[in-house]
Order: sequence, then structure tokens, then C-alpha cells
Amino acid sequence: MKILFTGAGTGGHFYPIIAVAEEIRRIAEEEHLIVPKFYYLAPDPYDKETLIENDIEFRATPAGKIRRYFSLLNFFDVFKTFAGLLKAVWQMYAIFPDVVFSKGGYASFPPLFAARIFGIPVVIHESDSAPGKVNLWAGKFAERVALSYPDAARYFKSGKVALIGNPVRRQMLTPQSSGAREFLKLEENVPVVLILGGSLGAQKINETVLEMLPQLLPKYQVIHQTGKAHYKDVTGTAGVILAGNQYADRYRPFPYLNALAMKMAAGVADLVVTRAGSALFEIAAWGLPSIVIPITDSNADHQRKNAFTYSHSGAAVVMEESNLAPHVLASDIIRLMEAKGERAQMSIAAKAFARPDAAEKIARELLHIALEHEK
Repeated sequence: MKILFTGAGTGGHFYPIIAVAEEIRRIAEEEHLIVPKFYYLAPDPYDKETLIENDIEFRATPAGKIRRYFSLLNFFDVFKTFAGLLKAVWQMYAIFPDVVFSKGGYASFPPLFAARIFGIPVVIHESDSAPGKVNLWAGKFAERVALSYPDAARYFKSGKVALIGNPVRRQMLTPQSSGAREFLKLEENVPVVLILGGSLGAQKINETVLEMLPQLLPKYQVIHQTGKAHYKDVTGTAGVILAGNQYADRYRPFPYLNALAMKMAAGVADLVVTRAGSALFEIAAWGLPSIVIPITDSNADHQRKNAFTYSHSGAAVVMEESNLAPHVLASDIIRLMEAKGERAQMSIAAKAFARPDAAEKIARELLHIALEHEK
């Protein structure tokens, strides 16, 4: 049995794939099935160590990104996409999986195109309230369409759609507080604000955080995932802003929080500031109140739709990026940190919104389709 995964190269696409692969392996071992051979087709491996840990074979497949604005890169990416299509067809023929699972994005187009040519069953997952172009196209021939948000259902045929939430790795469902303050070098008995800008970071959020540090640090500790590309600039600027500040050690910037660090950060956090990507489902599973700052120019405005759908559950408050300013965000953080009862209600709403069994549901469907295809 062979299962092939594909999707664009961000953490929001990659780690849900890992969550599904882990569940497939767990189910197969518990139910005494043959564990499938896993493949991952994308332009780059994103997290090579995690692929190796999960015994997923990576095969590089070029893919061009068609941008929604004028760029000379669009011209060159046409050729990259064509090369990717040819390579994907050959790879798909060589592997000939029993089912393909796609998280969407430009990187998934060549493998999905090849799967359609060979009549290989396809299952897609849409993380957002408004699907991207590739998922809209793939939804026309996919056997199953799994959704994170109900608003996306209107874009697909109802008979193949299931609202299941976003796959989260089992190890990430439960925060870890034991030893977390020591691991993250945090003070005891000082509240913690966790700031996440997505797996790649968010420059606008980073700049805002830096400016409000002198206002926050006398009361709170701040764990800040800056994004690897921004870490050097952020820490350099923070060093200038906090020079001589007696609370400077309460600011804990990280380029990226791996699974263990993220679990521990979640275990000590009292409030999260985040974008409106797939991390919302991890935050919901943790039962943490949040301030959500959606990207303003996301595809079909999906981040704003995600953010407001989530906030309507009572789990979060939304701050539009156009209103993002240091004094405004700091004021919202301080207000919520001082409103213990409101945060408790938000925590209850977050847990109610979470769908911790999403990865298992997809895994079982993939196994069912793969076993049928093998016959």
C-alpha cells in the first residue's frame, strides 16, 4: 500500500500532513494492517528531519507560483510549472500510489495533475474559509474534500464534503507545563504572553511587538516566535530598545518554536497573539484565549474570514491589521490579561471549537480508499 502526500511549503500545509501520516501509522499498527509506504512530493522538503522521523520519502517536484500581482517571476514560473508537470507525471507513474492526499497550494498542482491523468484517487483538505485556486480545481475530481471551516463548503459539491477541522499532530494536542519555565528560561509567577507570527514570521507583528515591549515587560513575560528570516533583525532591534531595561530578560525571542518548545510555550502561556492560519486549531486544542491578527491581503480574504469565524465562537478577539499599532495591541493584551473571568470563558469556547480528531478521520478515510484501490 502506498500513500502520497503533497502541499505547499509552509508549516500550515506541512505539519497537518505529518499529523495524518502519524495517525495512519498508529491505526495500521493498532489494527494489524500493513503500514503503507509514504511519499511526499513538493519543491522542497520543508522539514527534512520530521520526514525522516516519520519514514516519509521525499521526492523533489518543481512548481511555479502564479502571483496575483505583476512580477517577472510569473514568466519564469510558467516554465518551472511545466517542468514540474513532466516530472510529476513520471514520478506518479513510478510510484503509482493507492491514494493522494493534498493540502493544496501551488506546490500540489503538478502531483494532482499527474494523479488525475492516471486515475489515482485524490483526497484534499482545505484549511481556510475560502479555498485557493488549486483546491478549487482539484475539488472537481477529488473523491473526498475535508474542510476546516463551514464557509468553504459552498465552493464544493456537497456529496463529497466533510467538515472535520484542521489536522493537528497528536503530540501537539496537549500543552506541557512541567519543566516549561526552566526550559524556556522564564521567571516563576510572572504571566506569559505568547506571540506567533506563523511558521515564516510576520514582519508587521514583529515591529509592533518590539515597540510595545517597554510597556509589557514590567508586568508580563513575552515569548515571541519571530520567524527564522526575521530573528537577527528582531533581536538586534530588541537589544537597542531594551538596553538598560531591568526587565529585558523577560523577552524571549525564538526564530522558530519546534514541537517541544511550542508545547511548553503553550503550557505556560496565559494569552496568545497570532495570525489566522492553521495554528488557530492548535490554540483551540490548548484552550488558550487569543488575539487574532489576520493578514489583509490573503487569498480571497481567507484569513479575515477564518479570524471572524473563530472569534464568533467566543474564543478570540480580532484586531484588523489596519488598526495594528503598539499602543492599541498593548492595550488589548493588558485588558485581557487583567480580565481573568473573560479569559476563562474564552478558554472554554476555544476547547469547544477544537476538533482534535481531524487527523484520525482523514487517516481512516485514506486507508479505506487505499485498501479499496488495492483490490
